[in-house]
Amino acid sequence: MLLAIDIGNTNIVIGIIDNDQVAFTGRLATDKLKTADEYALQFVGMLNMKHIDVADIEGVIISSVVPPLILTMKRAIKTLTGKVPVILGPGTKTGLNIKLDNPAQLGCDQVADAVAVINKYPTPAMVLDMGTATTVSVIDKNKNYLGGLIIPGIRISQDALSSSTSQLPRISLEKPEKVIGKNTIDCMKSGAVYGSASMIDGLADRIEEELGEKVTIIATGGNAESIVSVCKRDVIYDGNLLLDGLNFIYKKNNK
Repeated sequence: MLLAIDIGNTNIVIGIIDNDQVAFTGRLATDKLKTADEYALQFVGMLNMKHIDVADIEGVIISSVVPPLILTMKRAIKTLTGKVPVILGPGTKTGLNIKLDNPAQLGCDQVADAVAVINKYPTPAMVLDMGTATTVSVIDKNKNYLGGLIIPGIRISQDALSSSTSQLPRISLEKPEKVIGKNTIDCMKSGAVYGSASMIDGLADRIEEELGEKVTIIATGGNAESIVSVCKRDVIYDGNLLLDGLNFIYKKNNK
């Protein structure tokens, strides 16, 4: 079994991968103040809840966009499994040709997403990771990473709207019945859900125009599922995309 950990700005996603299949996933709140022992205890509790024996974990890989937590997590994993994890970063073999001005600037989460896409889906491709930020990655037909966009995440946008106005509340990201809302809550939900879906549709059109060919559109991340269901374009929702990418990367570094 492989333990794959993705440290994001809001959540830490934990996945157990067995025979190339994601057997289970769990989420913890990202907290830079927690110690390695505290994280190790949380991992033990989560694994026990799923009846997974720590002794069955053969390897560990970590992706992080929160640098201060990398050392803490390495210590937690050492305490938990006795193993030294693979850390996705400079020097890690990925098989991805990154054509950015500075390839080192590409986030680990985007690297893992892109590696999964070039191994699982037809290219060219447009990859959306809808988490704290919404990142859009563009991969050409030769599986090169060309670049992309970074957009404020849906939840961040909604929180900013609520905190900056006196009469607009926090809302859940549920799909309203109609695009045209009849009350404040439905108007806000429609703006968040249908507005984000329209953004995806529009960006796909512009990216295809720039590339001169059709793209496969894949979406992942905590906010993606409710959005892609109302897109007019065909969008593949893959909730385990990043974990699958970490699995591919781990195998490439442990042949």
